[in-house]
Amino acid sequence: MRISGIISSMSIIFLLLLSSFARAQWDSKIDRSLEPGQTAYDCCIYFGQNDLETSDELKGKSAKGKWVFDRLSVQARNDQRAVIAYLKEQDIEFRSYKVVNAVFAHLSWEDIETLSRYHEVESIVENGILKKQQEERNVMNLREDVTWGIQMIGADSVWRLGYRGQGVVVGGEDTGVKWDIPAIKEMYRGNEAAMIDHDYNWHDAIHEINPMHGDSVISPANNPCGLDVKYPCDDHGHGTHTVGTMVGEDGEMKIGVAPDSKWIACRCMERGYGTLETYVECFEFFLAPTDLNGENPMPELAPDVINNSWGCPRKEGCNPSNFAIMEAAVDNLKAAGIFVVVSAGNDGSSCSSLRNPAAIFANSFTVGATNQKDTITGFSSRGPVVVDSSFRTKPDVAAPGLAVVSQLPDSSYQAWNGTSMAGPHVAGLVALILSANPELKGEVDIIEDVIISTAVRKLHPADTCDVDPIVIPNNTYGYGRINAVAAVEKALGLITTSDKGLQRPHIRYNSPFDRYLRVWNLDAPGTYTLELLNTSGQRIRYQRDVEASEWYWSTGDLPPGGYFLRLTSDQGEWGYKLIKTR
Repeated sequence: MRISGIISSMSIIFLLLLSSFARAQWDSKIDRSLEPGQTAYDCCIYFGQNDLETSDELKGKSAKGKWVFDRLSVQARNDQRAVIAYLKEQDIEFRSYKVVNAVFAHLSWEDIETLSRYHEVESIVENGILKKQQEERNVMNLREDVTWGIQMIGADSVWRLGYRGQGVVVGGEDTGVKWDIPAIKEMYRGNEAAMIDHDYNWHDAIHEINPMHGDSVISPANNPCGLDVKYPCDDHGHGTHTVGTMVGEDGEMKIGVAPDSKWIACRCMERGYGTLETYVECFEFFLAPTDLNGENPMPELAPDVINNSWGCPRKEGCNPSNFAIMEAAVDNLKAAGIFVVVSAGNDGSSCSSLRNPAAIFANSFTVGATNQKDTITGFSSRGPVVVDSSFRTKPDVAAPGLAVVSQLPDSSYQAWNGTSMAGPHVAGLVALILSANPELKGEVDIIEDVIISTAVRKLHPADTCDVDPIVIPNNTYGYGRINAVAAVEKALGLITTSDKGLQRPHIRYNSPFDRYLRVWNLDAPGTYTLELLNTSGQRIRYQRDVEASEWYWSTGDLPPGGYFLRLTSDQGEWGYKLIKTR
């Protein structure tokens, strides 16, 4: 009896310990910011994310986008099935997302405890508040033929080469866009062939008034757009200004880096404020744009690059417990071949002031702001990133962000300051690169390398944010201020052509070139025919029987622009794109 009693007592202790361990398991899934006692909680139920590194065999954005979208769809369907069944049974409204494998819903504490016990659930966190990067405004109406930022990065020189963003789609995730103002109306993808179609080109993720404003009634006085808008609308002006910097052009007024590209947009902020869910909803739209009912997703219509001029500080709901949800969205979009540009923030020049998602993430291409003197602005946030204990160097690059002129919803032109204004310069540069070399669509790592390797190196010897004050990249400029001419020239050098299965000759040529074009190191035996063509395919120079050594052409009489060098022998035919600068 005594032994039996001891065993019985041990069994009880074991069961108590097991129960305590089980409770610790589910209790640890609940964000510490969610405390018992409230009547309702705005929550994100996160299921975790599998590694979605795409195969090297997948080439191009369309293939990568479909591959990622299909796998995210299967994972979300499998992981979320039981939780969604519970929510439906309890008659709780919810929204399900694939891009981050999460479900958003308003829950009671009892619901939170119940759902945390589901083994598929990784965490339940607060639906944090998002906020655009606060900018200082210069509200004077200004007009320039070409803005100083476009000239500083050399985008206007790239235009003269024939590359203006044609064939590229940019996305704006922001306060919305006033689509029918002069500078951007013709660039809207929904405005094609004199027909307006907002399906797959616009999404409004704002379904309710944001509580940060302290009001509860939508009216033209406080919000000119309302909720669930079925056409591109901007209730603030910030989103319109940033899209203008990417694509804007109105006659002689040139404000956009890539004026021949097309734009689509998603409103993730209501008068400048959003939530974790609105952010996720917009990223899901960009992964696979939908019709206006949010149905029939088509990943093949995803933008090539997305600009994100917003940040989410701790005081507005973002903290390490929900960083993983935002980071999953950025990672999945990059895996799908979409270039994600994020503004660094305007929290000043102290070390580690760059602290807010999504700028902190490794796969975000983070942008600081420079001024007309080509130096960093005082407001531009600096690295290293310490908030997530990564200590990674940020930003990645810098771009013009002071007194940047663009158009607002009332069609006026105004100069605004902020890293919000710098980010669209980089998104526009991506469009220029892809118009010069469409083969790079979806190759995000290669595009990043093109931009950072050609940036104008910027050192900050007095900066104490780096152990070595003259290191590149550094925590002030990253790899430097972007250089559109050099980036496009490098992108052109990456173009491949059909070579009939033969080894491509190793040749060298001076591009960009000026008064002469030199071709040398023709390493295959035999002779070659060399042809220089303009962008219209017209032959400008021609020479037969060039031996495998070196060749010169005088080119001082040729206008600046893009050219094509064709090399032919009895072994095959190869092509190379070149640039003449002046």
